[in-house]
Amino acid sequence: MNESKHTKKIILIVLGALLSLVWLFPFYIMVVNSFKNKAEIFRNTLSLPQKTTFLNYPNAFKELDFTRTFLNSLLITIVSVVIILIFSSAAAYALQRAKTTFSKVIYMMFVATMLIPFQSVMIPLVSIFGKLHMLNRPGLIFMYLGFGSAQSIFLYYGAMKAVPKALDEAAIIDGASRLQIFTKVVFPMLQPTTVTVALLNVMWIWNDYLLPSLVINKEGIQTIPLKMFYFFGQYTKQWHLALAGLVIAIIPVIIFYFVMQKQIIAGVSEGSVK
Repeated sequence: MNESKHTKKIILIVLGALLSLVWLFPFYIMVVNSFKNKAEIFRNTLSLPQKTTFLNYPNAFKELDFTRTFLNSLLITIVSVVIILIFSSAAAYALQRAKTTFSKVIYMMFVATMLIPFQSVMIPLVSIFGKLHMLNRPGLIFMYLGFGSAQSIFLYYGAMKAVPKALDEAAIIDGASRLQIFTKVVFPMLQPTTVTVALLNVMWIWNDYLLPSLVINKEGIQTIPLKMFYFFGQYTKQWHLALAGLVIAIIPVIIFYFVMQKQIIAGVSEGSVK
């Protein structure tokens, strides 16, 4: 029996290691090739650089107009995520506490929208927003709110089941309003879920290319993924600069993840299991 358990443990460790290598392989390609010149990338993509060059990073920084582009991405991401957190947490609280047939139907409708791919609605949606003169930043943030709310409500709804309703009743006896109960009693108890929802939306919005490419049509407000496309012209492909730019672009998300990883794991467990 002990030998069987030991064998299963070894198999799981080996499988985990193999999956980790598969997941990390694209990052290896990206980082290694960001230190090569263009000719060496095309000669051998998998090998370590024969002659390491650090010029790709300052050149990519300059070509991307990185300071402005970074601030554009940061502004859109922060505003979108904050709005998503506010609206989705409040909606989940109202739906979870209502306990009516109508609230259950509304919640299931939100969950069902998670199955609708953006590609199926993008053309009419962008057309409507264009007629309403809501393209560029305002329209982009509004669309992120719409597409990001379903999953966020799903996670918050599950986490709120663990918050006793007796706390609401005690706060009402003390004279608190519904808004005060939510902001001062319930929401602070959902910190792990809030961090999880924030990270999931940060990674999605920060790395999104498709939606900004359809909505942003003004110079100077492009996001980092959108600006990356400038490295790929009709007659040239500047892979060495693009890969260096990608390394620079993912650093903020990686830092945020490692700082908040404990809360993220706890939040996913609360939102999906309870």
